[in-house]
Amino acid sequence: MKISLINAGKRFNRDWIFRNINQEFISGTAYAITGPNGSGKSTLLQAIGGAIMMSEGKANYTIANSQLAIGNTNAIEKEIEVDNAFRYISIAAPYLELIEEMTLLEMLEFHAQFKPLIPLTTIPDIISILGLKAAANKQIRFYSSGMKQRVKLAQAIFSDVPCVLLDEPCTNLDAVGIELYHQLIRDYGNNRLIIVSSNDPQEYSFCREKINITDFKTANVKRQT
Repeated sequence: MKISLINAGKRFNRDWIFRNINQEFISGTAYAITGPNGSGKSTLLQAIGGAIMMSEGKANYTIANSQLAIGNTNAIEKEIEVDNAFRYISIAAPYLELIEEMTLLEMLEFHAQFKPLIPLTTIPDIISILGLKAAANKQIRFYSSGMKQRVKLAQAIFSDVPCVLLDEPCTNLDAVGIELYHQLIRDYGNNRLIIVSSNDPQEYSFCREKINITDFKTANVKRQT
């Protein structure tokens, strides 16, 4: 999958969050969006995923005709309408809520109806990998914040989509949870497009490309032009 930002900008009222971004994101590469707290990293990530509209410019989405065979780079590409981009993208973020009245088993079964799982991966497999077998039939509202974050990561990473967006993916995770996160990336991130929004290097240490959102603030753009 390829996502192309063309003169992309987003503002709220008169304040520009970012502006004049021209960037391609390509499958098989992991990208990090960095910057200080409150700089607009999450806003940019949501704009990339098509969850919020640009104020100027646009995002183009293309995908191989044969996908969702993740990693197939030989097929002819076709363009995707922005309204359908969500079908090819998954996201894990602190501001996205789980259905806490469901058990983990119910939640994953429900999620799989909308985003099929990676081939040859079953829900019991996922629960075991997460280390949550003992809590599989417990309502998610009784989970700790770290357990909930594991579930959010699982929903994103085990979805059979070519693009995974991760916003502060290690939120509420302890050392064991952070190692699990990196293991999931190693095992299931190959040949996918992964974009991480974070100011914590341990969350994006595997990313080959880094984009600092402060480079696209209005003042910096004016200085460059």
